[in-house]
This record gives sequence, C-alpha cells and structure tokens, in this order.
Amino acid sequence: MLKFFKKKDKNNKADNKDNNASIEDTTVSKAGSTDIPNSEQQIDAEQRKAIASATTQVHEEVQETVESKTQEETQSEKLEQKLSKSRNGFGKKMKHVFSFKKSIDDDLFDDIETTLLMADVGAQATMEIVDNTAKSVKRRKLSDSQAVYEALKLNLQNLAENVQKPLVIDESKQPFVILVVGVNGVGKTTTIAKLARNFKAQGKSVMLAAGDTFRAAAVEQLKTWGERENIPVIAQSTGSDSASVIFDAMSSAKAKGIDILIADTAGRLHTQSNLMQELAKIGRVMKKNDETAPHETLIVVDGGTGQNAVSQVKEFNNSTQLTGIVITKLDGTAKGGVLFNLAKEFGIPVRFIGVGEKSSDLKPFVASEFVEALLG
Repeated sequence: MLKFFKKKDKNNKADNKDNNASIEDTTVSKAGSTDIPNSEQQIDAEQRKAIASATTQVHEEVQETVESKTQEETQSEKLEQKLSKSRNGFGKKMKHVFSFKKSIDDDLFDDIETTLLMADVGAQATMEIVDNTAKSVKRRKLSDSQAVYEALKLNLQNLAENVQKPLVIDESKQPFVILVVGVNGVGKTTTIAKLARNFKAQGKSVMLAAGDTFRAAAVEQLKTWGERENIPVIAQSTGSDSASVIFDAMSSAKAKGIDILIADTAGRLHTQSNLMQELAKIGRVMKKNDETAPHETLIVVDGGTGQNAVSQVKEFNNSTQLTGIVITKLDGTAKGGVLFNLAKEFGIPVRFIGVGEKSSDLKPFVASEFVEALLG
C-alpha cells in the first residue's frame, strides 16, 4: 500500500468472507388463544410464547445477577475486559509486530498494514491510518518503535473520533421517535430492549412499536420485554402492515405524552428488495404523523461480520437515511476493527457499542476508550 514515505501498489486484501448474519434470536410467531389448545395452530402459538419468554428470561437473569453484585465488582468490569478477545487478537498481534520489528522500515509498515486488514479495518481506512502514521514518523523524526506505536494509536483514535457523536434526545419532539433497522441475527430486538431500559433508568417515559410483523418471533419477544420492564408495546398480529403499526404507535405515544418511542422493523437482508421498499414506505407513513420523524434512524450491525456490516450499512442507507450506528457483539470477536472501516466508508455517527448481555453493556461510543481497550 505504501513504502516507507513512498506509495506502492499492493494486492493486500481484507478477508471479506464473513458469513451472512444468522436468523435472529428465536423463531416464534404471533400469540395464540389463552384457552386450552384444541388445534395444532394453538399449540404452536403457546410454544412460541414459551420460547419468547425463555429468550428474554435469559437476559433478565443476567441482569439480576449483575444488580446483586457490589458496586466495586461492577465498576471493575472495564471496557478492556469486555473487549478481551479483540485485545488478545488484534491488539496482541499489533504489539507483536512492534516487539518483533525493532527498526522502523518498510517491513514494519507492511506488517502494520497486514495486521490492520486482518482485523477488518478495511482497505481505505488502513491506507489512511498507515499513511498518516508514516507522515508522523517523518515529521517528528521518530526512531523509537514505541513512539511509532503511540502514533499509530493516535491515528486510529483520530479516525474513530470522527464518528464519536452521542445520541441526544431532542425534548422538543414528543415523542422522540427512534427507528431501528438491521438484518436478522445482529441483536436488534435485544438492543431495543437495552435502549428502552436505559432510557427508562434516566427518567424518560418509553413506548415500543412492534413493527417487525414479518418475523413470527419478533412481536412476542418485544411484548415479553415490555411486560418485564413495564413498558407499553403497540403491536398487531404477524403479517400486519408494519407502517400502520408504527403510525398507530406514534399517535398513541403522542396522546399519552410519551418521551421516547422506539420502533422495531423487520430484520431483512439488504438483498431483499421488497422488504427494503417497505422500509422506505415506513418512513413516508411516519412523516404523515410527524413530518420531522423519524428523529433518529439506527442501524444495528454485528461487529464480527466484517465487510458484510459495510454492505448492510450501504444498502440500508440507500433506503432510509441512517443517522446512527449500533455495533453489537464486539465482545465476541477477535478482530474488532470494523468500526474504523465504517467510520472511513460512511462517517455515520456510532452511537453505541454492544459488549455483553447486560443493559450496561450497551455503551455510548468513546473513541479514546475504545482504542485503548483494543491496543492498550
């Protein structure tokens, strides 16, 4: 990608063979009758309810365990512990490069480049980071490998800071409407529940709209979360018009003086044109209720899916104007570099990062903390 202070052509490519996101959470469908089941359909409905309840119960038990800890134990769970896989993967490999290469030469920068690409940082972002680091070496006449390592960290942080923009709730909008989109399997429903719980803890009134009427499990899961958190959920049966559900939820939230409405949408592959068109329709219908809505459109992506996450953001942004990104499951990947890739490709604010199962593990993104947790 570049020689020491000099450009060159290379064919290094990131490994973009990540698997497509898997089916999200559970497969359940709309609620059945509360009477004793007398048909196969009713039995299935009861099974769906049980699965949805069990799914949310797992998260609930994790949360209760955390709340029973002492304050000191909870505070000890630092971001670097949550990102230990990436720290031991990406971070350890980068430190090895600098410990193995004592001289500052072309080979050192080649190894930096390769390590960044292997961590899903992406070709464009890698080129910028390596180029800026080389310029820092030349400008400051650095001769110590540790100083070069610190310059590398600083350039990673500078890129990440471009998307460090916390979500601010505009209190003049009532309700403040958050539309949540993303493919199946990225943790969209769980992210909505965590957001709702965190907003409620801040003293905000919250309502949920079960707009994912395409996937059978989604309505039941969101309703179960709402029951556990005592948060109202506006829902219709599976197969209903998603835009209609969200429109009704906006009207209800407005009438009840709700502060924040979080609207779920169908988890769809970015290649499913019919569902992507439905997403555009949802946006148009929402504006009939409030021409300024949605006030925030969040896409949830899995931090371990590499180039797939980039493709998802690109296609969803074509259908609806994204205003924020939530990167989940960063605690489960040894790469951890996709955030820099997204920052370079789109510049869309990263509002939150997900590093675990607890509500407190959905953290506002802070660039300096993130880079330090990855590279130490």
